[in-house]
Amino acid sequence: MRILHTSDWHLGRSFHREGLLGHQAAFVDHLLEVVERERVDVVVVAGDVYDRALPHVDAVELADEAFARLAASRAQVVVSSGNHDSARRLGFGSRLMDAAGVFVRTDASGVGTPVVLGDEHGDVAFHALPYLDPSALLEPWGLSHRSHEAALTEAMTRVRRDLATRRGARSVVLAHAFVAGATPSESERDISVGGVSRVATSTFDGIDYTALGHLHGPHELGPALRYSGSPLAYSFSEAEQAKGSWLVELDAGGFRGATWVPAPVPRRLSRISGALDDLLVDPALTDREHDWVQATVTDVPRPARAMELLRRRFPHTLVLQFPAPVARADAPAAPATGRSDHGIALDFLEHVRGVGASKVESALLQEAVDACCHDPDQDVLVGSSTGGAS
Repeated sequence: MRILHTSDWHLGRSFHREGLLGHQAAFVDHLLEVVERERVDVVVVAGDVYDRALPHVDAVELADEAFARLAASRAQVVVSSGNHDSARRLGFGSRLMDAAGVFVRTDASGVGTPVVLGDEHGDVAFHALPYLDPSALLEPWGLSHRSHEAALTEAMTRVRRDLATRRGARSVVLAHAFVAGATPSESERDISVGGVSRVATSTFDGIDYTALGHLHGPHELGPALRYSGSPLAYSFSEAEQAKGSWLVELDAGGFRGATWVPAPVPRRLSRISGALDDLLVDPALTDREHDWVQATVTDVPRPARAMELLRRRFPHTLVLQFPAPVARADAPAAPATGRSDHGIALDFLEHVRGVGASKVESALLQEAVDACCHDPDQDVLVGSSTGGAS
């Protein structure tokens, strides 16, 4: 059996306000091409089909198109929900979709009941575990404590109980979790519960293949324990990550191997850093002019119109940032008491920017301070002999 492991589509997500739906549609096209070219039998999606619990209608239409095209392909599909998905919305119509060979599993009460598919070697039991919220399952499942480790341990107990009744069947588990040994990206939503989010790799011992979702970079935590990562980059922290899917093969004995299938890169991500004048002329940056760019400008003081100038050369610059100022070790801390608000504002500006305010800026700050101090809507104290404000 040939299984294509993917996850974390995040349909409907934007990238620094840039819409990605067209790029996500291109990934769906790629997915269907891989299914036919590589003779894929089963596509598994390990959670986070959508980016939000209430996805935009365009994202829903793309998901509908993707599942309809997959249902019409040579492959069957097994999908589990992730922490970004609404389990009820993603799972709507799942019993009808089963008949089309698209098996969507979002309900924790169904954990332990697999989707059973077969090949020439016999049955393969696919246990698609939805994202398991420890807080929601603490009482219903009688968990000893509130953690992802406890929830997934109980889930895998139910999975193994089922597998014990299926002598000779091979096993595939889909799980959406943060498994120890992998490195997160900035674009993943924190799923920690009281600081406890990591799950031990041993939780999945004995399973022929575990298809993990949640982290956006590909990770191989064991030969048969892998993250596919997201098909697109969703933060600049993912600039160096490979994007794609795992093509997994099961033979009569279980896991045989996995091959990485790269996904198309519609636009690269680049992080550049330096003085503004250098960035605008450096010939080494020519091949990055059409990338999405995160620029760190190191000039002190900060140059005016930096974003405008950068976009003349790098039109897809999305993020402009400046390094944090380094405080002088010999600079005494200025006491706030007894000093004017204007003086404190001037010191703060110099601390943040690394250079003092100009005369024009100082005057503007004085206007702002005066405007904050004067309140024309203050109530006048009734009966006051001076007529002053209270």
